[in-house]
Amino acid sequence: MPRVLDPFRFLLIAVTGWMNQHQLLAIYYLREENRVLREQLGERRLRLNDDQRRRLAGKAKGLGRKLLAEITTIVTPETLVAWHRKLIAQKYDGSGKRRPGRPRTAGEIEASSPGAGLRNTTCLSDLAVRYTLT
Repeated sequence: MPRVLDPFRFLLIAVTGWMNQHQLLAIYYLREENRVLREQLGERRLRLNDDQRRRLAGKAKGLGRKLLAEITTIVTPETLVAWHRKLIAQKYDGSGKRRPGRPRTAGEIEASSPGAGLRNTTCLSDLAVRYTLT
């Protein structure tokens, strides 16, 4: 028995198709605009700052390498992936927070051991005396 589409499903399918068509047209326009801008740029190299690299790398990671290879981009997909890898490494790099030397002892540990800061000089002098007598 053939199923008849209810009006809500038909409307949903029609709106979805219309939106998809408009998105495709916008993508086609942006691709062509990129081609025109690239032609005007010629062989000159683009100078991108760190913020621009960060934005491109973040968006490129969402697309994936295969799709980036199909799209003509201003840099190669490998470069975008390398930028993303470098940004992730910088994010989790704790070298800027480190200080040289041994970390300081917590104040509560120092307070709980009253004689930790004092030197026992009597033991050293006794040891020196014993060493010179033998």
